[in-house]
Amino acid sequence: MSNYNELVKQWANELTLYSPEEANNLIQWLLEYHLGLRKVDGLNEVKEDSLSEDLFEDLQRLKSGEPVQYIIGKAPFYGRDFFVDESVLIPRNETEELVHMIIKQNPSAGLKVLDIGTGSGCIPISLALELNKPEIYTADVSEEALEVAEENAEHLGAQVTFFHLDILKDTPALSELDIVVSNPPYVPEAEWDELHSNVRDFEPGLALFVPDHDPLLFYRVIAEKALKLLKPGGKLYYEIHNNFGPQTVKLLESLGYKNIDLVQDLNGKDRMVAANT
Repeated sequence: MSNYNELVKQWANELTLYSPEEANNLIQWLLEYHLGLRKVDGLNEVKEDSLSEDLFEDLQRLKSGEPVQYIIGKAPFYGRDFFVDESVLIPRNETEELVHMIIKQNPSAGLKVLDIGTGSGCIPISLALELNKPEIYTADVSEEALEVAEENAEHLGAQVTFFHLDILKDTPALSELDIVVSNPPYVPEAEWDELHSNVRDFEPGLALFVPDHDPLLFYRVIAEKALKLLKPGGKLYYEIHNNFGPQTVKLLESLGYKNIDLVQDLNGKDRMVAANT
């Protein structure tokens, strides 16, 4: 028999793919999901022989590198839990910063917003629930991702219109938009080896990678199409690769965008770009 703290330490030591701090956090997350136990329950006794087989199976999945969010089927984002599976990227803290910036900069009511690259729906759904009576549209090339996003919208009570669309080939039948936002694929294929195995082996490459010879592919195509989709003075927001900030700014300047703002994330890395038509 062990107490909670001892069990966390024992199991965290078995997660060799992670740093000690991250391993501790992952085990705590798993135990809260299965047993309802949290860090404050540190001295509570846990009978290992009474633990469910499902818990031990999930522990093995963690050891293999599978992200805990996929194991438990949900991930937190901007104060809400979103369903996730391997057809969508796991929502990141940096994307919360993008959503927060959009909310703070756009208090007006009735804004018409298009998100490109729906994924789990964390961006459009959060904007639908946080902005003042907005009209939200979102598009993704993956039908599987759209199914997850639609489930999240229904579960969270968000009014969002979904499109199945490949932005590289087609343009949404919309106009006079106030905002276009996108967190598109932006990891060059050459960086595949640099990614943590839990990203590389489990998260959808379709949502991650761009060709090495054209890392700004999605930013260029979306910016060109947004010029026609946005009303005069409309806003374009991107989450970007931290290595391509100045290049993204230069691209938008070449297309005639104004008031271009390159914004750093909480870690001091170039992470967001905002611009006006």
